[in-house]
Amino acid sequence: MGSTKILIVDDELVMRTSLAGWLKRDGHDVETAESGEEALEIVKKTRFDILLVDIKMEGISGLDVLLEVKESDPDVAIIMITAYGSIATAIEAMKNGAYDYLLKPFDPDELGVLIEKIIEQQAQARENLFLKEQYKDRTRFESMIGQSKPMHEVFNLIQDVSSMDSTILITGETGTGKGLAAKAIHTNSSRSEGPFVLVNCGAIPENLMESELFGHQKGAFTDAKETKKGRLELAHDGTLFLDEIGEISMRMQIDLLRVLEDRVFYRVGGTQPIEADFRVIAATNRDLKKAIENEIFREDLYYRLNVIAFHMPPLRERKEDIPLLAEHFLRRFSQETNKPVDKISREAIDEMMLYEWPGNVRELENAIERAVVVGKEREIRSKDLPFRCSDDPTYIPKNSLKDIEKDHIKKILDNNQWNIAKSSKILGIDRTTLYSKIKRYNIKKPD
Repeated sequence: MGSTKILIVDDELVMRTSLAGWLKRDGHDVETAESGEEALEIVKKTRFDILLVDIKMEGISGLDVLLEVKESDPDVAIIMITAYGSIATAIEAMKNGAYDYLLKPFDPDELGVLIEKIIEQQAQARENLFLKEQYKDRTRFESMIGQSKPMHEVFNLIQDVSSMDSTILITGETGTGKGLAAKAIHTNSSRSEGPFVLVNCGAIPENLMESELFGHQKGAFTDAKETKKGRLELAHDGTLFLDEIGEISMRMQIDLLRVLEDRVFYRVGGTQPIEADFRVIAATNRDLKKAIENEIFREDLYYRLNVIAFHMPPLRERKEDIPLLAEHFLRRFSQETNKPVDKISREAIDEMMLYEWPGNVRELENAIERAVVVGKEREIRSKDLPFRCSDDPTYIPKNSLKDIEKDHIKKILDNNQWNIAKSSKILGIDRTTLYSKIKRYNIKKPD
């Protein structure tokens, strides 16, 4: 990524020179303008990330510069520079879109920390914009969201298998989105105009499973007051999705195997054979090979289902997708609940990235829903989440890269009596970055 482009607008030569020197030493690309008029001419030709603008200048004032620049470039961050007597004007500037203001005289380190904060927020905003654009292209994947390598592999596999009519077995932990993957395969297949029929094998009682799958004739049993089509018949010309297939009884496994082999079955109490043309997708969170060893799942049915194997990765193996998923659920639940919650704090994102998510995407979805409902602010905070990695908000896992970096930074600072300039030089980072890390890792100076 290129260096940050900053324009300094101030009619005092000493202030322009000092600011430019500080910012250039921190590696930024800096230009200066001695008046509002000159600044407006420069921004017509060059796009800047940040503007530092003195409020009181002859001719076009800093407030006028703010209003005109924001009109043409709403994303630029503008910091107003003001003397004590102009604080009211600075507050007015913030109401009109200024990012913040600095009161003369100010510490260069204070400016550096503010610049670093803006850079981080602008980078996050660009990333979110990119991810939102990517999200628009995911409608054909039935709200399956992700930019991680494991999810790219899932999307590619969906495209590859959708054009086939082979039976698919989707494996994965609870909450990983096996049902969404099945629906996405159906949506992208030649059967997309046909029905997508779900059978939750773990939710239907065994004594009702036969009737649910095959249907029944009127009078076939006590409560059969009318003839009913089963799920197999309803799936004709479409897709039959057998979710939680590992929960089906051994007796029903035999009946299901027979249907999968010839696509012919009888309703309960019926004598006429019924033919149905459907594609089969099954899903399970069980280890079916182990179930076969334990003689609770038929090996022949397993091989009939496992023509194409398809695994959904757990969320802990695709953590880079968490911010995008969280934002997706935030938009959804804020709309559903009509609550103006539109942001997730950096601390809350960090907490989510540290958590292992045993319930996977479904647990993340529930966590965001709860946070939207119980939260009292426009921004989801760590305290709104239904879990905590630690009671300490600055918690860092032991032996993680962050933990090693924190210890190293503290050691360098202590060895150099907390001389920031010297320590940052040894660490190979600028002072602003060092101050940011001290704050982020909550590193305390010895008494």
